[in-house]
Amino acid sequence: MDFFTGVLGIPAFFALLAIITEFFGSLALITGTLTRFWALGMTILMIVAAWMNHLQHGFFMNWMGQQSGEGFEYLLLVIGISLALFLLGGGKWSADRFLSSKA
Repeated sequence: MDFFTGVLGIPAFFALLAIITEFFGSLALITGTLTRFWALGMTILMIVAAWMNHLQHGFFMNWMGQQSGEGFEYLLLVIGISLALFLLGGGKWSADRFLSSKA
């Protein structure tokens, strides 16, 4: 939280939303719980992260330690996966499907 608010200058409310999305959203996506909701949240989070911190460092990640920061290569991967999950849902083995089939 201190890094988001102190170093990056993000308001505390939005920093808390980012932390919640990264922690609980990741767990929810693994289990397939509220897949579309958390996938949309993850997409928005990664777009904001790319815009605020990673675009100025270029596309590629800092594999060799020669850049001053990380590029947006990984974030683009997460955005693509999250958009696919948002559009297609959690799939056959997701908790969403299990819960909706019992209703």
